[in-house]
Amino acid sequence: MKDNREAKISYWAAHLTTIVSVTLVLLIVGVIAMMSLVAARETNRLKEKIELSVVMADSVSNAAAQHVYDLIAPQPYVIEPRLITREQALANWEAETGEDLEQTFGVNPLSPEIAFRVAAQYTAPKSLEQISARLKEIPGVEEVAAPDASMVSAMNSNIERMTIILGGIAIVLVIISFVLIHNTVHLSIHSRRFTIHTMQLVGATNGFIRAPFIRNNLLCGVISGLIASALLALTILLAPSIGVPELTHALEWKEMAIVAGALVMLGALLCLLASAWATTRFLHRDYDQLIRN
Repeated sequence: MKDNREAKISYWAAHLTTIVSVTLVLLIVGVIAMMSLVAARETNRLKEKIELSVVMADSVSNAAAQHVYDLIAPQPYVIEPRLITREQALANWEAETGEDLEQTFGVNPLSPEIAFRVAAQYTAPKSLEQISARLKEIPGVEEVAAPDASMVSAMNSNIERMTIILGGIAIVLVIISFVLIHNTVHLSIHSRRFTIHTMQLVGATNGFIRAPFIRNNLLCGVISGLIASALLALTILLAPSIGVPELTHALEWKEMAIVAGALVMLGALLCLLASAWATTRFLHRDYDQLIRN
């Protein structure tokens, strides 16, 4: 019983530095992943606020406009289409400006319109141009009012730039973590170099010697991923009490579960690769190199 307890204590003592360092790296990577998910959702929300207005010709009746509406509404790029009849357009104008156009001109000068929001994947400037061109080919359509292409292009480029920056930070952190794990494993092996050499002399294979180092560090990676995921989940749960209630609604638990799973897998993979590389390099050294180092 005592030996068991000492073995557990020695395991934690030997791997505490690795677990803490990998947990911190995974925590930052997790925050970046969560920020990316929230940013992607917010980006889609902003993109889907882009609205197109299809203006009918003066000669088009409300019934003909309804027919055009029936053609446009099922399209994959259309969100929340609505038909604005002549009467509704006039009422909207009067509500916004207070001007009675029908009294001024003697007739209703406004045409029916079809307005809809554009699906996020179709908001690139080229896609909007193609959609506008197709809509203008429909009989009865006089004009398609679309947002300024430069505004959409600027928004898309800013989003891409932010994604590249966050991805670059995450890659740098993963590399730092890999090097740190490699050095930790290397020191652990170095402290046992003579025992390992003795094992080699009595016929132990490199795979047999390598296995416990890889297994222990793989467990470190899993533990680090679980701790990092638990800290992120706890932060989201406590967000309302620390004055950031928006954080609770910014990320769905399904997405959080995906991030948690990815962190555990990343931690395990990092520790596995780093420990395998460190042990393989060390086991290929001869006895003279072991003594000198």
